[in-house]
Amino acid sequence: MSGLLEVIALHENDAKRAEEGGADRIELCGTLDFHGLSPEPARLEKVRRATTIQIRPMVRLREGFGTDGGEVTRLRGLISAYLDAGADGVVLGFLNGHGDVDTEVVHALVDVGDFPWTFHRAIDHALDARRAWQVIPSLPRVDQVLTAGSARGLDKGLDDLLHTAREIPGAAELIMAGGGLEAEHVPWLARAGVRSFHIGRKARPGGSWKAWVDAELVASWRDLVDAEVAHHR
Repeated sequence: MSGLLEVIALHENDAKRAEEGGADRIELCGTLDFHGLSPEPARLEKVRRATTIQIRPMVRLREGFGTDGGEVTRLRGLISAYLDAGADGVVLGFLNGHGDVDTEVVHALVDVGDFPWTFHRAIDHALDARRAWQVIPSLPRVDQVLTAGSARGLDKGLDDLLHTAREIPGAAELIMAGGGLEAEHVPWLARAGVRSFHIGRKARPGGSWKAWVDAELVASWRDLVDAEVAHHR
């Protein structure tokens, strides 16, 4: 395998099928309200028992990408519970009232342990994405940025994401392309140096969130990602 493939999971059945299909990691959500909210730690425990691949739970409790002091305390406790339950890292990202990366909140959250984490699609809602790209790589232990290049998804953001991958030093290594990823996007992204990909609906029959993850669909994406990444190395 030469690329990274992450699959959204909602429970242990999704996780098992994602692993069977060759996924490297799952992003675990409790619900998909507002594009993904935190799972209960007990759910993560079940998923951990069901799979050997990496698990990164979503750290987000409400709509939008802002938070406050009271909720930060709750989120810190949630992260600690996730790590105790077997999480390999987490997924988080917050913006302040000016639409910039909220470095104060992020530091408060990631300082609870020594773990890798993904800055999620809050970056697609930042007032100035280029400014956000100047800040995010300096955050401690962030190793990926889940982004579509646009709040409206990859169909609208692909050109901007390709430009980011090519023009901002180090961005291609951090980008995990997701948010409406289609098979035809992968060759373009791989050519620009992107090596990590994230799917949700595409891992499910008919693209329905009511359906469990399908191992054969995941396997088809595994083959596509690896072939394109290897071709463009």
